[in-house]
Amino acid sequence: MTDAKQQSHTNAELNWWIFMRVSGLILVFLVVGHVFMTFVQVSESDATFDAVVTKLGNPAWKFYDWLLLTLTMLHGSNGARYSIDDYVRSRPNRAWVRNIFFTVAGLIFVLGTVGLFSFNPN
Repeated sequence: MTDAKQQSHTNAELNWWIFMRVSGLILVFLVVGHVFMTFVQVSESDATFDAVVTKLGNPAWKFYDWLLLTLTMLHGSNGARYSIDDYVRSRPNRAWVRNIFFTVAGLIFVLGTVGLFSFNPN
C-alpha cells in the first residue's frame, strides 16, 4: 500500500488501485458462487431453460447477476484503461481508443442491465 501511495499521482489512482484489489477478491467469490449454483448444485439433466427462467424470477438472483455484471465491467474496464495508458503512446490516439473502448463497455453494461431486468418469466 505504501508503494502504491508513492507511485500514484492522485488520490483517484490510489482509490482505483485499492478498488482493483477489493473487487478482484469479491469477484472470485461471486464467480465461484455462480459456478457452484449453476453447474454443481443443479444436475445436468435439470439445467434447462425453464430452470434459468425460474431462477431469474427471483429478484435476489437478478441482483446477484447484476452485481456480478457491474463488478466485472468496472474491474475489466479499469484494467483495460491501465493497458491503454501503457501501450498507446500518442495522447490523441490514447484519447480516441479510450473513448471508443468506454463507449462500447458502457453499451454492453446498459444492454446487460436492460436484458437482465426486463426479463419477465411469466
